[in-house]
Amino acid sequence: MIEFLTNPVIITVLLTIAGVGIVLELFSAKFGIAGFIGVLALIIFFYGHFQAGLAGYGTLLLFVAGILLIFLELFLPGAVSGTLGVAALILSLFLASGDVLQIGVSILIAIFFSIVVFFMMIKIFGKKLVLFNRMVLFDSAKKEDGYVSNINRTDLLGREGTALTILRPAGTVIINNERVDVVSEGGFIEQNASIKVIKVEGARIVVREIE
Repeated sequence: MIEFLTNPVIITVLLTIAGVGIVLELFSAKFGIAGFIGVLALIIFFYGHFQAGLAGYGTLLLFVAGILLIFLELFLPGAVSGTLGVAALILSLFLASGDVLQIGVSILIAIFFSIVVFFMMIKIFGKKLVLFNRMVLFDSAKKEDGYVSNINRTDLLGREGTALTILRPAGTVIINNERVDVVSEGGFIEQNASIKVIKVEGARIVVREIE
């Protein structure tokens, strides 16, 4: 069994299954069969190499640390944890193998098939990255949906009123018995002066003194 599990062809198959399983898990809302099979393939890989004496406890700990770091990436900001996890995982694969060239080729083949499956899921099957979508907010507050950053008082445009305070240039005026915070067109406006709203830009209401 050990000789079978450490065969270069079997190693390539196991790593490919692991890569494809992880890719498929990206399109799943929760940890499912694909992820379980992928992790199981990696466990079988390390089991064979551990029994063959090629992988020690240090390599196994590095492998577990890589899995944990990748898992923590789901909860931590940035990509530091995930990058370190992938690096630790790949390094553990190289350390577990007795032939660096052979494991390198096997990893490249596994990555190739994983990328092919990834694009097939998106382009052919129209799947979306559910796992990443849960981590990123895609909703937006649009004006068409009734969301506004502030009240737009276009109803005041052209209305006349009286300066309740001195405008220099900001101040308060009375329009139709309503206190409104405004700014003057640029000049100084005395208290109790007659004013007229000439421009409304969101919450910014511009007035001009009536001579």
